[in-house]
This record gives sequence, C-alpha cells and structure tokens, in this order.
Amino acid sequence: MRAGRNTWAKTVEGRGLAGDGGGATVFVCVALAALICFTLVVAQVGAVVVARHRAQGAADLGALGAAAVLAEGAEVGCAEAGEIARRMGVRVRRCVVVQWDVVVDVEANVSAGVFGARTVRASARAGPVDENG
Repeated sequence: MRAGRNTWAKTVEGRGLAGDGGGATVFVCVALAALICFTLVVAQVGAVVVARHRAQGAADLGALGAAAVLAEGAEVGCAEAGEIARRMGVRVRRCVVVQWDVVVDVEANVSAGVFGARTVRASARAGPVDENG
C-alpha cells in the first residue's frame, strides 16, 4: 500500500460505494422529519375534533338544563344554559325558546397550532317529545 493513501477509502472504492457515503443517513433524517410533521398535523386536527365534541356536549347539556327550568321562564332557561356553557368553557351564541322547545347554539375558540386559531360551533335542541314520534 502506498503511503498517504487512506485504506478505508481504498476499501470503499474497491466495492464501488465511494459516492454513497451517508446517503442512508440523509434519507432517514428526512423521513423522520416528515414523520414528525405528519404526527404534529394529526395531533392538531385531533385537538380541533375534540374541541368540537366538547362544544357539542356543552350545547346538549345547556339545552337540557334550560329545558329543565323552562317552567320558570325563558330568561331563566337561557341563563341556565349560559351558566352550563360557561362552566364547560364555551360561549352561548344564541338561546331561543319557542313554546317548550329550547335551541342553544354555542361556540369555542381552539388553537390549531400552525393553522392558527379556529372557532368551533355546535347546536342542540331540547324539549318534549312529540306524541306522533
């Protein structure tokens, strides 16, 4: 072997791998970065979906709470819906009482990370069941 020549380089060149040094490492790093980005996006979308379900639960409970005290008046019913919504971390957008039916619309803000803040909305109705079905 000649002086000054790297034995590792000679071995690599002998197998025809001289241009491939580190290619797999770069590929794995890029794949890992893509996987991390994908995971973050899925987590953010999941957070928005969970917030939407919580808003729907708040609307349902608010409408049921309002219907439960509707005999005391529409204002009392809507105040009850507002209190339930506040405790569940949402805002009442609209509370409408028509005869014995209560319709409650709620909204909540949720952070979607790089996608910014989003507003989720939900609506629910509560009242007596019709005799016809």
